[in-house]
Amino acid sequence: MAKILVVEDEPSLRKLLQYQLSKIGHEIRVAGDGEQALALVKSERPDLVLLDVVLPVMGGFQVLRKLQEDKNTKSILVIMLSAKGQQHDIAAGLNQGVFDYITKPFNIPNLSARIDKALASIG
Repeated sequence: MAKILVVEDEPSLRKLLQYQLSKIGHEIRVAGDGEQALALVKSERPDLVLLDVVLPVMGGFQVLRKLQEDKNTKSILVIMLSAKGQQHDIAAGLNQGVFDYITKPFNIPNLSARIDKALASIG
């Protein structure tokens, strides 16, 4: 399975995602803010990042830009997770290069299917 970095500032959701995704066989790392996320991306080299939009220290879109600007991380797939579900929010995320944009609340089977689709795109 894949190595996934979950970047979520809400501790209960972060733990739930870590538990549920590891239960399906993924190797999970977690970060609670944008700076932690960037450090873990560099040290852990995940296949996929589940990235919350609203984060302390550095927001999700800032993290995304930094990943895209670095030749060593620009190919890492990113799925945005956000409570911001307006069409313009979703379009903004997709236009900035995320693989997918999932609005909260979401269910684990749907999230898992979208993760599988993202991972299948990289072979």
